[in-house]
Parts: sequence; structure tokens; C-alpha cells
Amino acid sequence: MLMCATRSVYSWDLIFIRQGNKVFIDKRDGSNLDMVTVNENAADAPLETSEGNKDSMNSPQALMMEATHINNVFPTQVVIESQNGKLEMENEHPFYDSKVETDPPASKSYKYRRFDLSLERDEDPLHLIVRTELDAVMKNAISGEDQYLVIKALNEFDNKAQGSGGALDWRSKLASQRGAVVATEMKNNSCKLARWTVQSVLAKADVMKLGFVSRQNPKNNNDHTILGVLGYKPRDFANQMNLNLANGWGIVRTICDMCLKMPEGKYVLVKDPNKAVLRLYQVPSNTFEEDEDAEASTVAEEPEE
Repeated sequence: MLMCATRSVYSWDLIFIRQGNKVFIDKRDGSNLDMVTVNENAADAPLETSEGNKDSMNSPQALMMEATHINNVFPTQVVIESQNGKLEMENEHPFYDSKVETDPPASKSYKYRRFDLSLERDEDPLHLIVRTELDAVMKNAISGEDQYLVIKALNEFDNKAQGSGGALDWRSKLASQRGAVVATEMKNNSCKLARWTVQSVLAKADVMKLGFVSRQNPKNNNDHTILGVLGYKPRDFANQMNLNLANGWGIVRTICDMCLKMPEGKYVLVKDPNKAVLRLYQVPSNTFEEDEDAEASTVAEEPEE
């Protein structure tokens, strides 16, 4: 998100914790960063119901819920989970407990990667460690080597509705005018696609698969159809989007430098909801933890039957 901050329109926030010579970057539980936006960058972006939008199904929040759900289930629908073709990673799933869970974990691999953000003028090296995600693996048709995939889905809600951003009708145009459809999505969803591309590059994915998912009926946001899936090399896609990764690393380095100059403690970086501005606030160390403490104490005080 930091690397794509210049493309974001909606507000978001990140938590920075400075401890010694380390900075931990995190997000709040239930953060908007977990949500998938729809047409955030469109010239006529979806309107809130308070702004005169009578179609609540196509409000920004409703579209985000729909898109997030699609992206949660889409990888499980397009990946063949067979024991024969399964790739076991070196370490076990870090967030799966077989003693508690009854269902098997979803097909996902986590890769921890270290990036060197050091500059020539630095006395000490500066490294960034990132947890990245991969969704699937497939064999290269020519070499037979394993290729790692990141799988995402774009969604069409109603190309005639307000907020559609002049999108073409995917059912009739995806096959015949694929380039035009993708170009329109790059314009209307510049931030979302940039984030997915950067995630793919950070994870060192060989291919980013983009699904095109449309409502079966524009007036029903529960039932969807997969119209097609396209594959791209992440760095090639970044070039098509004019996504400058060096600028993204510059943003990350600049904000980390700011935090390292601050006293130890907790900080919140907020994207201003009305301007292309990031604001850094220092907050008490227990901020965002009070609700969890309150819930825990409520549970502890319940009398036994």
C-alpha cells in the first residue's frame, strides 16, 4: 500500500511501532487495507448513498464487500487441489493449527523475503523483511519447472450504472477487445491493480493471474460468473501500468527514515480522505488494544452456570 500510495484515493491507515533500531509495520484488525476497492480511480467513482446514490448495492462499501468476497473464493475455485500435484513447502503453514481446525488449510504459501533499502550514505545497512503470499503453482509448458502464481479477480457489477467508469460490456468485449477492457480497468482501478502487481513482484511470483468475474444479473450481487482468466508477468504488467517500483521503494524508505528519527513508541500513518497527503501521528502504546482488553475482561466476568 505504501508503494502505491500516490495512486490511492480512499483513506487508509498503517501502524508503525518503533523499538530500538527496528520499525514494525502493521495494520489494524478490520482495516480497510483488507478490503478490495472497486473503481476507486474512475472519473465518476461509485457514490455513497448519502451523496445521492439510490442504488445501495453499488455504493463503495457494498462493492468493496462484494469484491473482497470474490477475491477470497476465486483462488479456491480455479486451483485444482490434488494430492498428486500438491507442492509441499519446507515449513508448515504458520497460521494453521491442526488441533483446532477440522478443514484443511486453503492453498496458500507464505514467503518471507528481505530487501536491502540501504543507500551509499548510510553508515549501517537498512533491511526490510516482508511476508509475501503465493496462491498456487503450475508447471511451465516448455521447461517443466514450477511457476508460482498470484491469483486475483476483477469484478464487473453493471456497466450501465453510475460508477462503472465507462467500462465495456465484458460478456461481449472480453474476447474481441481484451486490450481495451484491461486498459479501462487499469484506469478505473489503478491503485488496486498496482497493489496486486507490487504484491506479485515482492513475492517473486512468475505469473499474476487475473480473473474477470461478472454478476449473473446486474441487480443481484450474490451470484457471479467467471468470464475468463488472463495471465501476466508482474514486471511486464507494471510497465504497462507505468508503475515505477523505484518510486515505491523511495516512499517506503522515506517513511521508515521518519520513524527511525522519532522517539520509541507507536505511530499511525493516515492517508487523508480528502487530499493526496499522508499524516503521521504519535499515539499511546495501548491504542487499538483497549477494545480487545475490554472484550477479554467481559468474557472473564461472565458467571458460570
